[in-house]
Amino acid sequence: MHNSLLLFGATGDLAQRYLFPSLLHLLRDRLLPEDFRIVAIARSEHDDAAFQAWLRERLGDDYEAAALDELFRRTQYVPADLSDADAMAAALSRFADRPAVSYLSTPPNLFASACRGLEAAGLLAPPSRLVLEKPLGHDLASAQAIDATLKSTLDESQIFRIDHYLGKAPVQNLLALRLGNTLFEAVWERRWIESVDIIVAETAGVDGREGYYADYGALRDMVQNHMLQLLALIAMEPPAAMDTDSIRDEKRKVLRALRPMTPSAAAADSVRGRYRDGVVDGQAVKGFSHRDDVETFVGLRAWIDNWRWAGVPFRLVTGKRMPSRTSEVVVTFKPVTHWLFGPDERKRARANQLRVRLQPEETIELGLMGSLAASEWSANELQPMSLDLAMQPPKRRIAYERLMIDALKGDQTLFVRDDEVEAAWRWIDSVSAAWREAGTPVRDYPAGSWGPLEAQPFLPRTLTTHGGRKP
Repeated sequence: MHNSLLLFGATGDLAQRYLFPSLLHLLRDRLLPEDFRIVAIARSEHDDAAFQAWLRERLGDDYEAAALDELFRRTQYVPADLSDADAMAAALSRFADRPAVSYLSTPPNLFASACRGLEAAGLLAPPSRLVLEKPLGHDLASAQAIDATLKSTLDESQIFRIDHYLGKAPVQNLLALRLGNTLFEAVWERRWIESVDIIVAETAGVDGREGYYADYGALRDMVQNHMLQLLALIAMEPPAAMDTDSIRDEKRKVLRALRPMTPSAAAADSVRGRYRDGVVDGQAVKGFSHRDDVETFVGLRAWIDNWRWAGVPFRLVTGKRMPSRTSEVVVTFKPVTHWLFGPDERKRARANQLRVRLQPEETIELGLMGSLAASEWSANELQPMSLDLAMQPPKRRIAYERLMIDALKGDQTLFVRDDEVEAAWRWIDSVSAAWREAGTPVRDYPAGSWGPLEAQPFLPRTLTTHGGRKP
């Protein structure tokens, strides 16, 4: 395990909310080397004391003073301009005394100059590693340009493209459930599965990120990375082994098998939306008006053209200013071949479903049909029942904790490979091109609703009722 972390973007929102809390937890649990050090890097002209005071204020009262003191004892702050490779090299070359993991929590337009500065400082020589946050490009061409820049100084084995959804415990548990149990392994294909829903809903808007969102929209911001990674894990063939290359090979095959969207299919297989003024959590909020041609909501019906999934719709839905914050995967199985229990029970029948919730809580449920089994009722009177399949972990961890440990150890299994990124962008580009050619409109929806009315066919039934509208 490497014992040196260079954290770029140390004064950014991600660092405050997730990265430094993750480091605090890892230090608390003695999961980092005794001589572990953190070099916090940002443009602000702080010294160590000023940075520590600034970070202590933002972390608030969630951590004991002793834990913060331990973090600060290991942390040194260095002001640096990532757009100036020479200045970076001068400021950071003293930290090349040992192999390091450099974590770029920065906009992608700084990746190239940051790589040049790190190389000049001697911080990219093997076995040093580089961690990159999304977005990795705006389309296939820009993603390939970023990759060419990275490959000019690094080997693929040194590059860790992070997607924090892959660090969530339920996502990893989904693999274990599917591949470690005959019950699911035997039915994980088109003959037994009716549909798959993946939804990532946020109550937050794009406040403070209007410029970024105007360039990306929901399709590029969420679907290209988080949602397609979830789709690939759900749909991939069982790997030959649970090792890094075997798993990523199978994910790439799924992404390459996605049917490109065509202009003729855009109306039936997609919907775009933009939130307007409304009410979320009892608070009035303003609508997104930065650009009228950018979506804050997207619903897609994706098709995987291979033998396992032919004809099975994968519905992908993500949106801002939704009624509740939820991320979940719902696998709906086909109904039983022959119904035996009478018309009344048939009305109450629900399809078997595997429901994996990623947030706000992490749960795994299996929806079945069962009998009330009481003396005053018939034994054949069926009712829906739900089985909780999740084991309570000893500690609920931030997804970034697992990914930081893996990056320090050099385990790339839960990181995204270059060919996965390119395959995802090819499909996303086909959607963008289909929208452009078909003139797919961006439809308004009030903040606090589940998107435009046209989104109803894309929404899973597991969502709660809000505003008089039931998915």
